[in-house]
Amino acid sequence: MYDWSKMVREFVDEIEASVAVVRRDEQGQLIVTACNDHFYQMTGGRNMGLRRLPVPFDTLIPTYVRTEFHRMLEECFESKAAREFEQAYDLRDGTHWWRLSLKPFIHGEDSEGEPDFEILVTGLDITAKMLLTQELEISTSRFRSVVDAAYDAIITMDQQQCITLFNRAAENLFGYSATEIMGQSITLLLPERYRACHANYVHQFARSPVRSRQMNERNRVYGQRHDGSLLPLEIAISKINVGGLVEFTAILRDISDHVQLMDLLQKQAMTDELTGLPNRREFIETVEPILHADEPLSVFILDIDHFKKVNDSFGHDVGDEVLRVLAKIVMSADWGISVFARWGGEEFVAALRGLDVQRASEVAEKLRSTIANQEFTHTWRLGKPVPFTVSIGVAQSKRGEHDVEALVKCADEALYRAKDTGRNRVEVAG
Repeated sequence: MYDWSKMVREFVDEIEASVAVVRRDEQGQLIVTACNDHFYQMTGGRNMGLRRLPVPFDTLIPTYVRTEFHRMLEECFESKAAREFEQAYDLRDGTHWWRLSLKPFIHGEDSEGEPDFEILVTGLDITAKMLLTQELEISTSRFRSVVDAAYDAIITMDQQQCITLFNRAAENLFGYSATEIMGQSITLLLPERYRACHANYVHQFARSPVRSRQMNERNRVYGQRHDGSLLPLEIAISKINVGGLVEFTAILRDISDHVQLMDLLQKQAMTDELTGLPNRREFIETVEPILHADEPLSVFILDIDHFKKVNDSFGHDVGDEVLRVLAKIVMSADWGISVFARWGGEEFVAALRGLDVQRASEVAEKLRSTIANQEFTHTWRLGKPVPFTVSIGVAQSKRGEHDVEALVKCADEALYRAKDTGRNRVEVAG
């Protein structure tokens, strides 16, 4: 039987992000069962030379961030719900900020037959974003010193959620004039799905000993303009006692550029730059939930025949064009493919949700034939079509199989049979 721990370590080592797998031992202590080099580097390279797993969690994590990390892990274990938070690590080359995501998953069963959970920890280095934020804040501060001190939108409301102050920056931000908005409910500035719950948040904050609260773009706080469009906001809220009554003041800033940048970075991390298709990482993350749901699923892996010959004969630019054309063929028609991704090099992989291996092989054969017979429209840069064919291996998941890469490997073995028996053909895993 395949060693689960070894499989997880091998999988984790291949991931470009900072990744670790954490579980509880029999005494309830946190144990790291797998982690990659990026995780060691994130934590400052503590005990990196040992590389013996599993190890106690505390041996890898610096003392100054351990308490919060512990708390988030324990909450994740107890709630079985994902968690996300940010931490700063002081390393030799300076401070690095990381956004950490905790995702529980079932490893197996304990001695009593109950699900045995582990937590997948993934970290994204957001230092560049934090530095950008600091630079923007410095730039904004300089601008404020030249123009109006109230550059940010400032809105004040009473405990009945009625707006009592609305400055010019708020007018510009939301598209309302102070005259028409004063005395109106603050919920006019909220997306409709949040309005019903807002009164409870206000009452909770009013009773809380906390005097101010900072929310950042991680929470994706949104406001609603006069024209109905939404805008992402960074918001700081404080409360003061005025004549025995509590008032709330919000300072708001449009962070559309930040959100756009982060969405772009996230898309780039999940997308193959050349073809625009999902990359290997995105394919695995998309298909894993389908496997865990034990739904019918088939995959096929496709390889361009004699691709080196295409590059050598026409040049690498044309070779890149062939890769893009293949992606275009699949994405421009309904093949019944749920996910089509670039696996690496000239290999592409497809997931066909709800299809058994026979129907999946029919789809693969139709695709193979379309490519071989040039039954598609494309204006080639050379002025004439570049002939190419593909070989495809097809496999179907077995009930209880949850390893995406193992399923793709099974299809890959069928692919090699297709190539060994003449190429330009479809083979099904035995």
